[in-house]
Amino acid sequence: MTLVSPGPRRGPGTFEAGAVDPRVTPAARVLVAGATGYVGGRLTAALEHAGVPVRCLARRPEALAGRTAPTTEIVQGDCLDPATLPAALAGVDTAYYLVHSMGSGRDFAALDETAARNFGEAARAAGVSRIVYLGGLGAARDDALSEHLRSRQQTGDVLRASGAAVVPKGPAALSTTRTPESARSMV
Repeated sequence: MTLVSPGPRRGPGTFEAGAVDPRVTPAARVLVAGATGYVGGRLTAALEHAGVPVRCLARRPEALAGRTAPTTEIVQGDCLDPATLPAALAGVDTAYYLVHSMGSGRDFAALDETAARNFGEAARAAGVSRIVYLGGLGAARDDALSEHLRSRQQTGDVLRASGAAVVPKGPAALSTTRTPESARSMV
């Protein structure tokens, strides 16, 4: 994946849950859930570089220290804790859902399903226009899929069932985010 880097990263503008940066029009704000991951970090940088107002949802906001632009909001929250999601989704137009639980060491498929359900319901309640979901490869009902890819398919199904508008993207979709213009077009 080749994405445009905005240059040296600066310290994050960290906000308490529920705080909204008054300099940004709320309807234009984009949420990246999963910004501490490989894809989420690069997507955040590309969106920042394109001038898109970004908010990141992170279980551990300190993990984003020095990795986001000063204009990017960081809200502490966890998709497994529904009470933390309304503040993160308030005023968001588009949300990128790049969350997975494979590294949990527990039943990641069940955790992924719960996290997606919580996020989808909170997004719908917050009036999010669309959720962009980076799914896995393979047909939805392919018995030959690995547990991981089945979980990715199930996560997409759960997000769609929430009633929020879901825009599925395959793994290659974000690889086209090479310029500020292409990042802007994904919003």
